[in-house]
Amino acid sequence: MKLDELNISFIGAGNMASAIIGGLIENGVSPKRVTASDPSQDKLTQMAETLGISTTTDNVEAVRAADIVLLCVKPQVLEAVIAPMKDALAAQSPVVVSIAAGIEVSSLQKWLGEDIAIVRVMPNTPAQVLEGASGLYATEKVSAEQKQAVEDVFAAIGVARWVASEELIHAVTAVSGSGPAYFFLMISEMAKAAEKLGLSTEDAKQLAAQTALGSAKMVLGSDLPAEQLKKNVMSPGGTTERAIHVFENEGLPQLVEKAMTACADRSIEMAALLGK
Repeated sequence: MKLDELNISFIGAGNMASAIIGGLIENGVSPKRVTASDPSQDKLTQMAETLGISTTTDNVEAVRAADIVLLCVKPQVLEAVIAPMKDALAAQSPVVVSIAAGIEVSSLQKWLGEDIAIVRVMPNTPAQVLEGASGLYATEKVSAEQKQAVEDVFAAIGVARWVASEELIHAVTAVSGSGPAYFFLMISEMAKAAEKLGLSTEDAKQLAAQTALGSAKMVLGSDLPAEQLKKNVMSPGGTTERAIHVFENEGLPQLVEKAMTACADRSIEMAALLGK
């Protein structure tokens, strides 16, 4: 299955759908292959004008000829949105991809039927600048060709990584799903501290954000682990070493683990609530 030969439909035309569609088109998928459905005609008109895709307010019409269907609506309304599509999906047999946080495969199967090929994905907001990180889980009904096609969709907006079990989606949520907020916090606090040290607001922002960006690129482009890259910056008795010792002595490593565990636990709680 070549991605540019498939019909891809989006149920929901919000920011994440727009980001994914933009990434697909930038990677060579024809807008003619893409359809978006949403109750907001204003959203659809804007999307049609900016991206050149087909749009409709009829979800059933949107999936009738689809090879891949992406569910991009809020988890609280997902059941009501997809229930009318059940027969059309059964007839077409696309792979159905849900990015709805907390909605487990068992719920999707209950709403759509046991024979539907389902992939769960936890993307993140940097997808909006094509630098996303997505964790993916596929059921046994998903063929190898369908898995590759879905991977290609999310590779168009960043990094796509498969996990072996659905339970690991909670870990994905803790590291990358919620992770952008952790880095926004760190950049914000570094910039504030830099201002107190005398830098202008704009200089502090630019230097803190670019340092985060450059450091991430070094981690991704190096064979060395992040721990070693950290040590490489730490000259004995130097400025970096002193700063790192403050972070470590004040419990930053333990705090990171505690925060991420809390995030994963909340993900589990939400799945239990939304699955009722």
